[in-house]
Amino acid sequence: MGFTLTSCSSGSIIFYYSQSIRIHKMTTLMPLTFATIGAISSATLLVLLSASPTFSFVSPLFHYSHRPSASLYMSSDVTHLLYQEQEKLIVQRGEFEESLVTNVTPLKAPAIKIRGTGKAGGFGKSASGSSTSNDNNKAEGNEYAKLLKKEGVVRIDNVLAADTADEVREFLYDLRKKSETDVANGQIQPIQRFADVLLKQNRCDLTVPMGDEIITKALDEALRCSPIGSTISSIFGGGAILHEFSCLMSDPGSQRQVIHPDTPYIDGKGPVLYTCFIALQDVTLDMGPTIWLPRTHCKEAHEQFKDTSVGFDGGESKKDALIRAQPAVLGTLTKGSCAIYDSRVLHCGTANRSVDGTSRALFYFSFKNPEVVYPGNPASIRPELASANISLGDLLDDLQLFSKGKGSQLITRLGGLMR
Repeated sequence: MGFTLTSCSSGSIIFYYSQSIRIHKMTTLMPLTFATIGAISSATLLVLLSASPTFSFVSPLFHYSHRPSASLYMSSDVTHLLYQEQEKLIVQRGEFEESLVTNVTPLKAPAIKIRGTGKAGGFGKSASGSSTSNDNNKAEGNEYAKLLKKEGVVRIDNVLAADTADEVREFLYDLRKKSETDVANGQIQPIQRFADVLLKQNRCDLTVPMGDEIITKALDEALRCSPIGSTISSIFGGGAILHEFSCLMSDPGSQRQVIHPDTPYIDGKGPVLYTCFIALQDVTLDMGPTIWLPRTHCKEAHEQFKDTSVGFDGGESKKDALIRAQPAVLGTLTKGSCAIYDSRVLHCGTANRSVDGTSRALFYFSFKNPEVVYPGNPASIRPELASANISLGDLLDDLQLFSKGKGSQLITRLGGLMR
């Protein structure tokens, strides 16, 4: 983690804060302008700087670097204060970005018409497991993949039946309650059940186990019966590796995130991750739906997004200009619908301001390009699943057996590994 203070001729002070920051899944360099989004006390700043392995103050006259003692760096009081300031600044930045994003429309499912299918999505098709159904899924997946590569995000409706979504939601909220109790009682460590997230108040990322029948049923509906599996395999092939398997829960009072990509854009390289968010209830405007900025999974958008410099006249940075000008789509998904997005596309979760106390749950999984060793972000997944290197093709084969009542050897074996 590093901090840099730079004195600008305009009189503003830029505070560069560099750390692996868990927003949903993000590693980034975050610049924060005090003149724009608030100040920080000198005492707190000294503590923040002292807690940093390195910091520098750059001016025309001098440069100074300092490495603190290990005892200061490891101080729990300092760590807590650092975390509080970090959250405060990120919340302020998120609120500022909210004022920039004004050109927003709902993310809608495209009209994909393939001969022999019903409505776009996973249900209303021919019998499960039939060759006609598989062919239709593949054809639809190819069409969704084209849009996904172009836009960076695509919506697919009806990937889970409503009663399946209800059962998964109930199962996961019960698991969350038990996990929180087990953590509070010291029976398990938080990391054994929850991925690390910033802005933790009223928000959690609950890693999901395999082996329970309702989760297997949901995977079967989403990956095999709907076009999700064929969409991802159309781009990555059957060798795509399960990288994440979790559920994001946003309770009323959770704050808006800052806009971010989950992974960086690397020149000359293609997509590294595709993530699928499945709504376990209707996601209304006040429940903190995700916002995506389509077509920002490209070099030009990432270069602008990283350019936080402000001119001598104090004008808007290229990053803020991009956020202001780029059309955005809002994930007000219906129950059982999903959004698949490229990990490089800019996005953020919004604040849950639900007046009736509804928590928003998004069951999700990510698949990694098999040619990529490490995609550049920490994965939200049980370690037993991460180490198994589960391919999309193997998972689909296992779900095919499950759908025919022949069990699921792979998923059953993985379930036995869960701790």
